[in-house]
Amino acid sequence: MLKYVNTGIVFQEIPNETTLSINISGCPNHCPGCHSAYLAEDIGMPLNEETLDQMISSLDQNVTCISLMGGDNDVEAVQHLAEHIHQRYTGRYKVAWYSGKIRLPKWVDRNKFDYLKVGPYIAHLGPLTHQTTNQRLYRIHHEDETIEDITYLFWKTHNFT
Repeated sequence: MLKYVNTGIVFQEIPNETTLSINISGCPNHCPGCHSAYLAEDIGMPLNEETLDQMISSLDQNVTCISLMGGDNDVEAVQHLAEHIHQRYTGRYKVAWYSGKIRLPKWVDRNKFDYLKVGPYIAHLGPLTHQTTNQRLYRIHHEDETIEDITYLFWKTHNFT
């Protein structure tokens, strides 16, 4: 069973999206230096279709994406919630999943998601905002079933010449 600890409307998790970010507890990855180590604990409220629908009903119309932050402890439940969002709110929200795994299980249906972030946090490689990061954010293109690495969108470059 998935549990969530908190939510927030964020602008930096998924480029060019206004995102409802849902922080899921019970993380089995225990990445050294994790900035959200409390999410490894079994804490929070159940996250299911009903609670998700309650969250969505209170959103303003500017939200374009729902991001499940974690859930590696119950991948099937994450997939189920992603499918629920796409079916119940057809075309209204994109769905993102942030996983701390190096790679997702082969049986995960990528088409249930619009964005997938994979990779454990490794402190000396840095977060997504560092070009040295091991983490990757992918955009899923459903029309041709391709996957695009869009991690570079987090890297700010400045040319002052």
